[in-house]
Parts: sequence; C-alpha cells; structure tokens
Amino acid sequence: MRKIINLSLSPKRASDEKYYKHDAAEFLHIDEREITAVKILKKSIDARKKFVKVNLQLEVWQGEPAKEEKFNLKLQNVSEKSEVIIVGAGPSGLFAALKLIEKGLKPLIFERGKEVKERKKDIQSLNTNKSVNPESNYCFGEGGAGTFSDGKLYTRSKKRGDVNRILNILKLHGAPEDIMSDAHPHIGTNKLPGIIVKIRETIKSAGGEIHFNTRITDFIVENEEIKGVVTQNGEKVYGKAVILATGHSARDIYELMHKKGILLEEKSFAMGVRAEHPQGLIDSIQYSCKIRSDYLPAAAYNLVSQVQGRGVYSFCMCPGGFVVPAVTGKEEIVVNGMSPSGRNSKFANSGMVVEIRTEDFPEKEKYGVLAGLKFQQQLEKLAFQNGGRGLEAPAQRLHDFVNGKISASLPETSYYPGIVSSPLHFWLPEHIGKRLREGFKIFGKKMRGYLTNEAVVLGVESRTSSPVRIPRNKETLQHPQIKNLYPCGEGAGYAGGIISSAIDGERCAEMIFSF
Repeated sequence: MRKIINLSLSPKRASDEKYYKHDAAEFLHIDEREITAVKILKKSIDARKKFVKVNLQLEVWQGEPAKEEKFNLKLQNVSEKSEVIIVGAGPSGLFAALKLIEKGLKPLIFERGKEVKERKKDIQSLNTNKSVNPESNYCFGEGGAGTFSDGKLYTRSKKRGDVNRILNILKLHGAPEDIMSDAHPHIGTNKLPGIIVKIRETIKSAGGEIHFNTRITDFIVENEEIKGVVTQNGEKVYGKAVILATGHSARDIYELMHKKGILLEEKSFAMGVRAEHPQGLIDSIQYSCKIRSDYLPAAAYNLVSQVQGRGVYSFCMCPGGFVVPAVTGKEEIVVNGMSPSGRNSKFANSGMVVEIRTEDFPEKEKYGVLAGLKFQQQLEKLAFQNGGRGLEAPAQRLHDFVNGKISASLPETSYYPGIVSSPLHFWLPEHIGKRLREGFKIFGKKMRGYLTNEAVVLGVESRTSSPVRIPRNKETLQHPQIKNLYPCGEGAGYAGGIISSAIDGERCAEMIFSF
C-alpha cells in the first residue's frame, strides 16, 4: 500500500530517515516494521516562527516493495538524419539537442566558447584579475552562464513544460537525488560542470555534433527563410532549421540581426548592485538564532518592494556563496553570484536590482531598439571607470551607500579580483541609485539587521536578463519575419534560469519536428 503524508518536523528529525520513518509510522498509527520504503517527495523550510520546522511530503510504502518508474531518454542514432543548427550550448541549446535526438533529428551545436575543461582556465584568469577572454568566461562556453555561476533549479515556469522531466535528465547525468524533492533545488557550481560534460557525451554518442570555439557571424537568409549560418572562419553550414539559443550576453547577435533588418523588440529588464553580507548574520536574522543548527542549510532571503512606481528586489540570492566577475569584454565591470553545492562560504550575496523600463533607455533616437543594450553597456563601462585596477569592483559599505557617505574602509569580501572604495551613491544613475537606497531602508525594516555596514554593495549587477527580445509566433515559435528561425531561451527573452531555458529549448525542438 502506498500513502502520501505531510509532516512538520525539527531540522534534526527531518535530516535522517531513521527519524522521519519513525514519525511517519506514528502518524499512520502503524508499526514501523510494516514500512517497506519511505521517500521524500517535497522538502521545504518554514522559518516564520521562532522554532524552525522542516516540512516533508513523504511517500510511504506499507506491506509491499516500493514501485519506482525508471526515467530514461528515448535516444536514437541520428548521425545520418536531417540536421538542425543550434547556436549556443547553454541549457536551451543542450536540451533542445536532446529533444531533437529523441525525435529523430540531428543537432549541430555551435558554441562560441570552450568546453568545460578549457573554460575553467579562463574562469581562473578572471578570478585572479589577469585577463578577459571575450569568447570564454562566466557567460560564454559549454553549459552557458549557469555552469560556473551557480546551478539554481527553481522556476515558476511549470505551466510551460515538464519541470520534472528536466530534473530527471539532470539526475540521469549525475545531479543529486535531492533536486527532485527540494523546494528550491540547487546543484552547485562545483558539480554542474561534470553534469554538462555527460550531457555533451550523450548528444555525441547519439550522432549529434558540438563545435566549440565557433562563433556565428552571419545568417544565410533567402526569401525570408533561414537556410543556415556562417561561422567566424567563413564556413557556411546549412540545416533544416536554426534554433537561436545564444544567452542574454551575446550582444553581437542582436547587433547582427539589427543590421540585417531582422525584427527585434526592446524589453524591460533590471540593473543594480550585488549586496554581500556575512552568512552568519543572514542565518541569525532568518532562523532567529545566534548560531545556525548543523541540520539547517545556509539561510537565504527573498526581498521585494515598490519604490517610486518601480520594483526593487533581490535577484539570484546565493547563500554560502561567492561574488564573481561576469564580464564578457574589456573595460567593463559586471558582478554576479554563485554557490558551491555545500553552500559553505562564510558569505551570502544577492543581486539587488531596480526595474528598468523601455522609457528609461537614453538615446533611443540614436540606437533604436538597441537603446537598452547600449544603456546596459554604458553602466558597465561606468563601473569600470569607478573601479580599481583591472577587474577590481567599485564597492561601498551598505549603510554608507544608503546614507550617501564614502566608505573609509571596506569589509572582507568573497570577490577574488578585489574591491575598491567608490561612491556608488553618487555615480549610479539617479533613477537606479535613489530607488536602491530607499529599497534598502525598506528591507532593513523587513529583516532587522540587514541594513548594516557589515555588508558591502558591489557594482554593477547588470545581466539579470536581456534588454532585447527576439519576437516569435506564439503558435509556431518561429520568428514572425524569418521562417524556420526559432529564437529560444534567455537570450531571446523567453526564459530566466536553467530550468525555464531548458524547457524552452525542448519546446522549440518539438515545434521543428511538428513542421
């Protein structure tokens, strides 16, 4: 007999099967020895009251062996099948490739960056403030922006596709079992690269191709239909269709499309700073304790408010994490956050950003639909000009930032290239800086102790999403102007994170098969 039950337990009792199995038996009024198997289906932390509880949804089997459905991909050999071009090897591109293989089409993936092993060297160069490789960095390379920047798997896109399928594919390639049950699943930047490599091996073993260090410089369009692409070496590659899954930082692709007269749209996005606190401080606020229990993970937070008619909110919160340089070009500063699987850094960081609407974009007459992109670039250049040597980020103590005071000293930080004191309150655009300062005051009231000079803000957090959308038909997912061109994922403006990007990649692949 199979039963689904819900328990609210102490962190310790929720941490070990020997405890929650016993509690499940008591809840069901049965002898514990009658339970043949118990599995966590959902797990979440409730820290709203003084004593933290962990909510478990359990699948309990009584008197018979547990029945489990084994997940497998339905792969076939596609080495001689019709070819579909995929531009980008991030989540959208990789999961589109897997779906194409299941449907009997051959994916040809072109990735401007390097494979994981070689990409690590360029990441290390960034972290040690040596050099920026514009083709291989935190944003570009095998696995996309998520590979070395985090691995969060939480999404609100459940209406768009099968989230469990995506999680199962990740688990099949080495992700931990708990991603299937955690309310906010997370793999960790130390584990995700290995999973991405296994996905690559799956694609290649089925006959798909992945070409690294291959940037796309042009599209072959005839009679308003895309026929193929041109690589940086001048090679022309043709295919049945093109899935454009370049990610939100491929500015050259937007500029290429604009130059060729391919329809683009401007869209709202968000920019701001990254705030870093001691993890112990966030733990004490969120868990109402002096020292976090060994049975609790590093505490996270989610903050949102309205300031002067615009959203101000936390973004990509990384408990037990690090701030990293997410630049893709010279003379720019972009910061982002990541966490290893153990979330065991002594720091907590989060993007703290302000909603930017299309009417905020300067020089619209000059840049047209790319005005938001240029605004984003200008802010990153401004951060570089107000930073230190190389990739040293401009920074300010949080309380000083709110009060418009230059920081005479800065606290320890996880940002490896280093930080330099800078008056962010002065040089950030007023409609961003002023709203951030007011937002931090509000958040300081919501989380007592959050607004403190123990925390530091680093500039700038500017790559939350793309300021440009590549339009597509709702029914066919094709570009309305160019037949067989499928804009996909974060770079096209239809996803925001690993899971939603993967889902969108699968949807585009499905559409290609249906036509």
